[in-house]
Amino acid sequence: MRVLRHLLAVPAAALLLAGCGSAEPPPPPQVTFAAGEASTVARPAQYCDVELTQCLTDVAAPVRLAVPPGTPVRVTVPPEIAQTPWQVVFSYADAAGTPTDERSPVFAPESRSDWTLDLGTPDKRLLTAEVQQYGPPPQQNPETGEIEFPIRASWVLNAGQP
Repeated sequence: MRVLRHLLAVPAAALLLAGCGSAEPPPPPQVTFAAGEASTVARPAQYCDVELTQCLTDVAAPVRLAVPPGTPVRVTVPPEIAQTPWQVVFSYADAAGTPTDERSPVFAPESRSDWTLDLGTPDKRLLTAEVQQYGPPPQQNPETGEIEFPIRASWVLNAGQP
């Protein structure tokens, strides 16, 4: 049995050493949207480095999920997002079809990894939901004087009707 342990230790050490020189960044985190028994996983539509100097945009990243009117949507984020400030921005239509934009509270770093978007009544129909991960601290825009809250990444759900 000692021989087997020795043989297993060598490849494990080799794997650790091989990983040290890898310049390949880990894949971007993904977000799960769930409505009832159905769920979908979204990759980021926009994903920037921490300094917001390099950003990637993926126009094919938004996901679609059938969300019946009045059905809450559970949003689950991985630790890479939960350890930073994040929020959910969403749009819905009332019974007359009038769209309304709202947002969740901004969740503090490491305070939660999920949130349930509940529109409260069955006459409201979810249109879109977008998880936004904040980037660097807020800054004042030198041109407008307004405070800007930089968004590092976003994950988008387009809600369809069953």
